[in-house]
Amino acid sequence: MIFCESSSVEDTHAIAGAVASLVRPRDIIVLAGEMGAGKTAFTLGFARALGVSENDHVSSPTFTLVHSYTSGKIPLLHADLYRLQTMAEVADLGLREQADLGAVALVEWGDVAHDVFGEVLTVELAHDDDNDDVRHITISVEGHAWDSRWERLKESVRSWRGHS
Repeated sequence: MIFCESSSVEDTHAIAGAVASLVRPRDIIVLAGEMGAGKTAFTLGFARALGVSENDHVSSPTFTLVHSYTSGKIPLLHADLYRLQTMAEVADLGLREQADLGAVALVEWGDVAHDVFGEVLTVELAHDDDNDDVRHITISVEGHAWDSRWERLKESVRSWRGHS
């Protein structure tokens, strides 16, 4: 696991950018954390780092479930599973299949659906108990898709690293 601390939205964007610099088509990034922890802020930083156009309004797809952005160097799917009730509903979105066609998927509230996605990088964001501007960000991986990139990821977020 990698532990980071963000003291601002700009830090969260930068950490997301560091992760985005190492993604490959077919990667699924699960974003976990309570309401207001910074999942959508992370997504915005991630999207901009991939080159998604400023004209594309990056926002949480809570009601549409999935937004697709194709203006960056890799197609980006941004999903929000908050309103889904069953694993069948998650599977019906076809995120794994769409990622397998060459996209990267960022999935808010995706921690409830690991079985559907297989290998994922999980980014968990949490509020700090004492300072509302601070977020604790934990990055972990399930599977081996990030094995060859893990050390580079650690180095790329070094400026925000806590104890690991």
